[in-house]
Amino acid sequence: MIPYEEIKVPVAGGELAAVRWPAGDPDAPVVVALHGITANALSWGPVARLLAGRVTLVAPDLRGRAGSSGLPGPYGIAAHADDIAALTEALGLDRVVLAGHSMGAFVAVVAAVRHPERFGPLLLVDGGIGFPAPTHLSPDELMTAVIGPAMDRLSMTFADRAAYRAFWQAHPAFAGAWSDEVDAYIQRDLTGGEPAMHSTCRIEAVRTDGIGLFDEEVLSAVRKLPVEATLLWAARGLMDEEQGLYDEKRLAAADLDGTRLEPVAVRDVNHYTVLTGDRGGREIADRLVAYARA
Repeated sequence: MIPYEEIKVPVAGGELAAVRWPAGDPDAPVVVALHGITANALSWGPVARLLAGRVTLVAPDLRGRAGSSGLPGPYGIAAHADDIAALTEALGLDRVVLAGHSMGAFVAVVAAVRHPERFGPLLLVDGGIGFPAPTHLSPDELMTAVIGPAMDRLSMTFADRAAYRAFWQAHPAFAGAWSDEVDAYIQRDLTGGEPAMHSTCRIEAVRTDGIGLFDEEVLSAVRKLPVEATLLWAARGLMDEEQGLYDEKRLAAADLDGTRLEPVAVRDVNHYTVLTGDRGGREIADRLVAYARA
């Protein structure tokens, strides 16, 4: 795990926590990167390493998670988008390259539409393109369909950090793909005292955000993008299953013709390892550098 700085910036209701990995050159461009629905800033640790000091990477803990878990509502994709605009303003960044993984990709798209003056090109990682919600599902059933076992974890307790590590190491997505960086990322999520430690994620934030993925503003944002965007989609899914969130058929059904988005497949990775593994991380890092230097 390469060294990083902890920073905080003012947003509505308090301060947003973020992690910053400085570039070797103080004049290097800055990229802002957003995590998934139950993740945190350190999920971007492997990408920070693979950037190798070519750009400065700033990754916030989104409202209701990790260092920002104390921030009150309202939650939702639009609220996160406004927080990210406030972060870039506080850091004096203009037309910054914005990246997002999973839910963070949806936040990035909405942020670019709501605040076009603040953001440059987007790199979306296995997220950002939504599909209408099935009308027969209740909100909680919808949440289960969206993130599955990740929602259950939020109400669980763990005896200690080793128990939490063992829980995640048993996850099919991380089989053979564990690292010190992944360990740091999942440990940032844990809070409380033994023997009843628990996730920092506020359940009400995760529920609001998850249901909000199906809001019309979120679903339509990709068709209103004022900037170029690339979607790197993982071939495999959240549980390392063969069906990923996206595939050629689903992307064709999304009718992206006429948008400013280019989908690119990343093979041999799943929804998590597209970000936390070297194969996907290197693809992300190289594209971020190209965007930032353009």
